[in-house]
Amino acid sequence: MFTGLVETIGTVSSLEPLDTSASGGGGTSLTISNCEEILGDVHLGDSISVNGTCLTVTAFDTASKTWFKVGVAPETLRRTNLGSLTTNARVNLERAVQGETRMGGHFVQGHVDTIATIVSATPDANALVLRLRPREMGVMRYIVEKGYVTLDGASLTVTKVVDGEEGYFEIMLIAYTQEKIVTAGKKAGEDVNVEIDIVGKYVEKSVEGYFAGTAGGNMSILEKMVERIVEQKLKK
Repeated sequence: MFTGLVETIGTVSSLEPLDTSASGGGGTSLTISNCEEILGDVHLGDSISVNGTCLTVTAFDTASKTWFKVGVAPETLRRTNLGSLTTNARVNLERAVQGETRMGGHFVQGHVDTIATIVSATPDANALVLRLRPREMGVMRYIVEKGYVTLDGASLTVTKVVDGEEGYFEIMLIAYTQEKIVTAGKKAGEDVNVEIDIVGKYVEKSVEGYFAGTAGGNMSILEKMVERIVEQKLKK
């Protein structure tokens, strides 16, 4: 579990193919350097969010603790932007939360739902507005204005949502955040990892389960709800 508050930015110092005979399908081993500030208490098997993807520490520099390694499975490479990383690429990093951590962001699992392409990056005074379109448009039903979304591991507030085939959503990065995450430096056409707020999924499943598991008579409850909403709208 993570908070979506990026602790530091690391550098990909090497990418090595994993032994396919051992991993059952290949993958990539990433070595990430220039991140000693988060490795003071590192242990093998720890979880670290790399661009919003929860990965397991498989090795680290025991002497100076300036680098660590993680293995990235083929499925993860396909579903995230980690597959497009190159040597010297910069990545957002966050350690898993501890019990006493302040929840300054929101509950982030590190499970990427899809990637989104940056449609535009527009300055607004000293802020930056990013407009994004998801690869799988189905996730748009979980993205709501003023709600949370995680981009490359950073917890951000949604400022605008437009639905439809050409739908998109927007977030705004304040000046401070621009200095702390790699996403602020990305241009139109580049991709970011997206994790939607898990609460939306649970609510949807609960509501679907309620109506699917009850007799048809309960549909009258839904009808009354709709009638009440329409009536309220007409009175305005």
